[in-house]
Amino acid sequence: MLFKCHPHHRFFSSVLATLSLTFAGYSHAHGLDAVSGLLTPESVVQAADGKIYVSEINGFGQDGDGQIRVIDQGKTAVLVKGLDDPKGLVIIGSDLYIADKSRVLRIALNQPAASAEVFLAATDFPKIPQFLNDLSADANGNLYISDSGDILGTGKGGAIYKVTPQRALSLLLDGNIDARILAPNGLLADAKGEQLLLVDFTSGVLYNYNQLTEQLDEIASGFGGADGIVKQANGNIYISDWKNGKVFRVDTQHKVTLIKEGYQSAADIALTQDDHHLLVPDMKAGKLDIIDLR
Repeated sequence: MLFKCHPHHRFFSSVLATLSLTFAGYSHAHGLDAVSGLLTPESVVQAADGKIYVSEINGFGQDGDGQIRVIDQGKTAVLVKGLDDPKGLVIIGSDLYIADKSRVLRIALNQPAASAEVFLAATDFPKIPQFLNDLSADANGNLYISDSGDILGTGKGGAIYKVTPQRALSLLLDGNIDARILAPNGLLADAKGEQLLLVDFTSGVLYNYNQLTEQLDEIASGFGGADGIVKQANGNIYISDWKNGKVFRVDTQHKVTLIKEGYQSAADIALTQDDHHLLVPDMKAGKLDIIDLR
């Protein structure tokens, strides 16, 4: 299934005339700027070439009005339109993967005309996903997917899946395997594919799942509506709290520190390629913020 692409739409193009995207200077020294006027931004990722990709849900629950935006050296364009509720993003090789409601899409970024194909349909899962949310990947090309279940209702029913490059899908965790799994959201796999960090939106707990021993251990808690998770090379972990508009740091001793608050809804965060800056989509505010971590 393909979606019509508009790869050359420019800032203030006729299609986006009413959007009024604005760039607020954050720190020109690092070449990144905050962006406002986004359409319900949920997730963000920066590619090796410096381009930043943002998933925009637009109208939640309104199929077909979601899109992926690309920000390149201060210029913004719509990469692909016609998505449903795109959320988590991850890049594997030259491909961008997108968690879009109940399916996973893939965009080949090395193609001159981008299009989104269905990598995993809803029927490829053991049960139809309720709320596909975050994505992560290891160095072997395995994809990790969180289904946050009835995240807006009971706060239960979530699951975490692993998918090989050959699209072989397996269930890693759900509430039947471990009752602590309620509405898993942010995921972060290590390079070897042995450890998987995850945060639960309902409980606000950070866990580590050892894929070798199948053991789930609590690392820290108190993250409210835990959403995104990233880890710096120095071992510091950052977690966003969607419900309370906060971003936390968890150091190597598992000490939790609030580093910024005041967001309307801090969604799925990402580290920049230099490992020194945090990209924070403020979903309800329609903004992409940058936090200098140095």
